[in-house]
Amino acid sequence: MTKAGAEVRVPPTDWEPQVWDPPTGFGQTRRERAARGRAYTSAVPARIADLRLQVPPALAADAEDAAAEIARFDASTEHGLGAITAVLLRSESASSSQIEQISASARAIAEAELTGSGKPNAVVVADNTRAMTDAVSSADALTAEVIAGVQRVLLERHSPGLVGWREEAVWIGGGGSTPVSADYVAPDHRRIVGAVDDLVAFAARDDLLLLPQIAIAHAQFETIHPFADGNGRTGRALVQILLRSKGLTRTATVPVSGGLLTEKSRYFDALEAFREGDAGPIVRQFVRASLRAVDQGRQLAARTIELRDTWRATVRARSDSAAWRILDLLPAHPVVDAETIAREVGIHPNNVRRSVAPLVEAGILVPSQHFKSHKSLYRAPSVLDLLDDYAAEVGRRER
Repeated sequence: MTKAGAEVRVPPTDWEPQVWDPPTGFGQTRRERAARGRAYTSAVPARIADLRLQVPPALAADAEDAAAEIARFDASTEHGLGAITAVLLRSESASSSQIEQISASARAIAEAELTGSGKPNAVVVADNTRAMTDAVSSADALTAEVIAGVQRVLLERHSPGLVGWREEAVWIGGGGSTPVSADYVAPDHRRIVGAVDDLVAFAARDDLLLLPQIAIAHAQFETIHPFADGNGRTGRALVQILLRSKGLTRTATVPVSGGLLTEKSRYFDALEAFREGDAGPIVRQFVRASLRAVDQGRQLAARTIELRDTWRATVRARSDSAAWRILDLLPAHPVVDAETIAREVGIHPNNVRRSVAPLVEAGILVPSQHFKSHKSLYRAPSVLDLLDDYAAEVGRRER
């Protein structure tokens, strides 16, 4: 039965009985042994492919305004701010990970992206960036294969055994290693394929308001929880895929996760309300997060451009020097090696040291060595500080 007083009515999640029957093994606590054979309930996601969606006029107007702001921001990155698109994508990936208490410094993340190794959290966030990059650049529409592909890129390096649709129970909360006392138990794994196909059909519709459609698709994905790990990060990557495939964005990654992070508890409450039959809170959170994301994105863009202008006034080099092209590379690649510079700028590797010399002399680049791979690198501290400041600012705004 739909939640009484629901702002945006959706069919609520149903429930079915299950019995906890885990594999026996050593190292189980007394509480875990006692839970064996006990009953619990798992979710049965409502079908939404043919959902008749009715959004109140005021909320619909807010959603349309937010969608228009996203489109305007994307257009600004396409005409003159293209250099910051990678900065936006990196910040969105970091914020999405931060929602799940996975964080690392911008330097550690950039080094992990470049070397493929590093501190565990940094590698996880770097993989999130790679998954989001691949998804938004190649997905014309949301499909089951695209969803599975995002999760594969997220986990294939550090948790390959968890890649793919799960075949076990997963749950949220409860403070234990059994679903018996969990706050939420995701659907039985045998329901996943059908539920994902239903979600994909809903996402493919072209008769709905875009932002409410994207918010509901995201909430439905989180309800299905089709993977053993990586559901939250995959679900937020799907938001970027839908923004792109629906035509709201063409070049920019709008940092929606940063907007959600500022009201993380409300975001989780909204997902719970959706399961109870009211999509109003999650639509409203996406409207607020989108508007906040555009504001944050514009600030990040302005700071990046200001930084680039400061560099150009500082560097002393010939007008035809490769140093200027390297300078333009740094917002997207705040940690680089000689091979990356040579490839991206189009110079011979033997000329890299001479080309970066003016930037090192100006303090824009600092030579360093990666602690794990011992690879020689150059880092741009001011870009890394910019990203760290953004992450700290977004995190502090949580309420």
